[in-house]
Amino acid sequence: MKIIPCIIGLGYVGLPITLNLAKSFVTYGFDKNRKRIENLKNKIDVNREFGPKKFDNIKKIIFTNKIKDIKKCNFFILCLPTPIHKNKKPDLTNLNDAIEIISTILKRNDIIFLESTVFPGITEQYKNYLEKKTNLNNNKDFFIGYSPERINPGDKKYTLKNITKVVAIETKNRKALEKIYKIYNKISRKLIISKDIRAAETAKVIENIQRDLNIALMNEILLICKKLKINFKEVMRLAKSKWNFMNFMPGLVGGHCLPVDPYYLSTISKKNNLKTEVTLAGRKINDRMLNYITKELNYFLNKKNKTLKNSKIMIVGLTYKAGVADMRNSLNFKIFKKIKKYNNKIYGCDPFVTKNIKTTYDICDNVKKSTYYDVILFLSYHKIFKKIFQNIVSSKNRNKILDPFNYYS
Repeated sequence: MKIIPCIIGLGYVGLPITLNLAKSFVTYGFDKNRKRIENLKNKIDVNREFGPKKFDNIKKIIFTNKIKDIKKCNFFILCLPTPIHKNKKPDLTNLNDAIEIISTILKRNDIIFLESTVFPGITEQYKNYLEKKTNLNNNKDFFIGYSPERINPGDKKYTLKNITKVVAIETKNRKALEKIYKIYNKISRKLIISKDIRAAETAKVIENIQRDLNIALMNEILLICKKLKINFKEVMRLAKSKWNFMNFMPGLVGGHCLPVDPYYLSTISKKNNLKTEVTLAGRKINDRMLNYITKELNYFLNKKNKTLKNSKIMIVGLTYKAGVADMRNSLNFKIFKKIKKYNNKIYGCDPFVTKNIKTTYDICDNVKKSTYYDVILFLSYHKIFKKIFQNIVSSKNRNKILDPFNYYS
């Protein structure tokens, strides 16, 4: 039987998978967002990860928001965001909705793969739900697996095609396995296969928890160095000379993975009467860095007899990380909007921000040398921002630079 893949959710994860598969298969890209579908049909990616040329040289691709259009598909890949609620509990609404759609169109021999971040055991829960709803049996009538997304938005070196892709499936059905290999070999050049879905689900969350904790450690070291008046940059230069030192940088931790994934693991741990000691430790420190930035900003301005309310402020770097257009959970942007409530002389600089955001908040692509500011605050690390920093150093605003994470100074 011919494989007809359908990717549900066309964001930072789903779109690149769709474009890769469409080079080899007639591929359906499904998203409930009608505007998103209209844009993609016109080769417009508002996330600015792909230009119009990336939509060329593909076999055939059908973008749709209609369930009836994907009924004939037989290989479903679910790439939905899984954020957290305000109370820090996992929010699986998007994934639940996708599974509900699948339950209405599931046929014999269909294959479903989850790519979204979940806590261990979710794939099994969905398997049980689909069996109950459809009267079909997993590993006999249909097949469900888990392949955690590892896309790093903005990263041109580690792309979907050259990263190692984990593919977890518990079936021994030869025909199903052949289809899975055919699909995932087109998505990534290097696969690592597992028969343990719960292990793959856990691996996904700990990859991000480890990074969150390491950044938290560097943030805490930065705070200690500030308090003790020790040169943090020199500390790092010396520490890096040891062969096994891991060179993490301090900074604001935002986005849809690092600030979220620790709560997925801690939630399932709590349900099983296990108290987590380290998993959420990074969250406490990284969340506190907002206060650190505010204090540094106030201290810098007070030395010049200025306040946050009456100063002309430029913030460089507003997306949750440099090099992407994504503003979700951006602490940089949170600081910007907080100050803007009582100071209309705050400006932003970030060439990666979408046109709509730029217009709404008066954000520019560069900092003009000739424009006077009371402070120019750098919150992200990127080669483009480094050039801006170097230009300012050679201008009349050189004494207005505030680099709280020692990225450039």
